[in-house]
Amino acid sequence: MAKKRLRNEELGEVDESSLRHVLVVGGTLDEWQALSEAQWTQRRHELSAIASGAGASWLTLRPYERGTNAAITTRIVEDHPGCTLIVDWCADGRDRLLAAIEQLRVGGHGHVDEAALAAALMAPAPCEPDLTVVLGPSDRLPPSLVWELSYCELVFIDAAWDELAGPHLEHAINEYALRHRRFGGIT
Repeated sequence: MAKKRLRNEELGEVDESSLRHVLVVGGTLDEWQALSEAQWTQRRHELSAIASGAGASWLTLRPYERGTNAAITTRIVEDHPGCTLIVDWCADGRDRLLAAIEQLRVGGHGHVDEAALAAALMAPAPCEPDLTVVLGPSDRLPPSLVWELSYCELVFIDAAWDELAGPHLEHAINEYALRHRRFGGIT
């Protein structure tokens, strides 16, 4: 099981609640649709349990890129023991950003600031990801990420979407826990 990240607040270190939201990005919409319902169920339960065990209250799954399938836009939100799972089929970060801006405009927000935009993008999660796990090469950033790249820590996993399993997420969370950096330099 992944270790929780502990540190002393007075020393500027993170306590176990520092890992609140994990984002996993991998596969195309075609690869997502290729999974059977049993595979999806097993993956959702396994990854949610690992994220929860590491202290995260939120886990979001998002495709790396669209692929040839562009029709799926449904978002799924499920409560799992200790963790809420968001399955976000939106494969284009620019589309998500524009939709959030439109949501704020239609909702009558007179002044759109960073906090309002972040809240609209991350909803229903109350916070931005602390950790983003990217399935794929470390020399290419997913087009599904735009906003998240500003503040979260990235861990790249050299695995395909159909290979994703609990140990991959555990490895990424352990990498995150071992890092001595928060929005600044690495020590």
